[in-house]
Amino acid sequence: MKNITFQNISDSYQLVSGAKIKSKNYDEVYELGEYDGNKRGYTLYAFEDGLRFEDFSVIISEYELMNNYMIEVVKANRLAA
Repeated sequence: MKNITFQNISDSYQLVSGAKIKSKNYDEVYELGEYDGNKRGYTLYAFEDGLRFEDFSVIISEYELMNNYMIEVVKANRLAA
């Protein structure tokens, strides 16, 4: 996953399902799952070599994500008017 560029999470609107998430302290990359309102957190799945491993997941709060993780930089395509 060396070709993915990461940036700090500045807004909760960046937290979309399928985004790649990386810890600020470690090299592990995760894929962001859906928000679970009952557990008040996002599901993170292990992600390696282009594969999402659904047999291991963790629930993590939005606060923790914004302070200790970075999100992939996605270039938005704009439609010409």
